[in-house]
Amino acid sequence: MDDFTMGETTGLGMLMAMVVVFFIPIVAYLFIGFCLGKVFEKAGKPLWAGFIPVYNLILLLEIVGRPIWWAAFYLIPILGWIFVPIITVILCIDLAKSFGKDTLWGVLTAFFGIVMIPIMAFSKDIQYVGPSVAPQGAAGGGSMGA
Repeated sequence: MDDFTMGETTGLGMLMAMVVVFFIPIVAYLFIGFCLGKVFEKAGKPLWAGFIPVYNLILLLEIVGRPIWWAAFYLIPILGWIFVPIITVILCIDLAKSFGKDTLWGVLTAFFGIVMIPIMAFSKDIQYVGPSVAPQGAAGGGSMGA
């Protein structure tokens, strides 16, 4: 049998794997961060906030009118696996309604955010109309339902 030697094709394969593993996710993160920032700008928030992971969630909660403590659901181990998908769908529906869209738009945003967030960001027809959820009480407590 032939001894294994690393040839030119193996080196090229390793380079392509590095591009896929490192470069593409970074570009995707920058694109979605920019698009989320453009959505934030429509709501009167700074563009750079779309790139800051926890801060953009807090701003999203503020934009849709949900209480800030909802961000804690993203930090709960094990139970978070149940809560996070549900909360994410609720937030996307609230985001759609905050921009004058319907529930279907919000559900599509939850499942196809890579397409729907850029549409919201760059469409001149989609404008921020205000929080879709009115705060309840002086503390701004809001209910968990949509």
